Amino acid sequence: MNQSHIKDIPALYSNIQSKAKEIGFNMPSDLYIGSLLKTLISSRINANILEIGTGAGLSLAWMVDALSKNSQLTTIDNDPQLTNIAKEFFEENPKLNILCEDGGKWIENYNGPPFDLIFADAWPGKYSHLDETLAMIKPGGFYVIDDMNPQKNWPLGHAEKAEQLIQTLEERKNFNLTKMNWSTGVILMTKIK
Repeated sequence: MNQSHIKDIPALYSNIQSKAKEIGFNMPSDLYIGSLLKTLISSRINANILEIGTGAGLSLAWMVDALSKNSQLTTIDNDPQLTNIAKEFFEENPKLNILCEDGGKWIENYNGPPFDLIFADAWPGKYSHLDETLAMIKPGGFYVIDDMNPQKNWPLGHAEKAEQLIQTLEERKNFNLTKMNWSTGVILMTKIK
């Protein structure tokens, strides 16, 4: 299956992609992870969703498309240039809260309701602050990460970090886990207790 077979691509996707290219942003999420996120989020009513690593907003476009009437989505990135692009396209959306701050500190200070889905697409929530992030997911909720297959832009030593993360996640007793050799390498987990 190639990306040309992906349907229902968000209307804003190509505009965001163009804007990201203008500033030289070279770590966009692909269409497959966006489609998966949209499918998972659309299964939730009145959902509370978290994205850690807004980037330019390509995955966010899929996620916003899936939100039900009373759902809320918070997205965090520490790069003001990227969050400004996301705000340019989404700031008027009352279901969305775009934050430009350190994701790790935000996770440490979070004391709100648990999340139905967390997409961790940055270092915090994935390679740091993992226990705190998994604790923020409600029973039956999803934890999603991508880029788990070797990537061209990985620095030296990152492959070992990814392997260690996979092993750590596999050892969790309170989640069911599926590894998908698909897209950029996806792990999907569901909290079971």
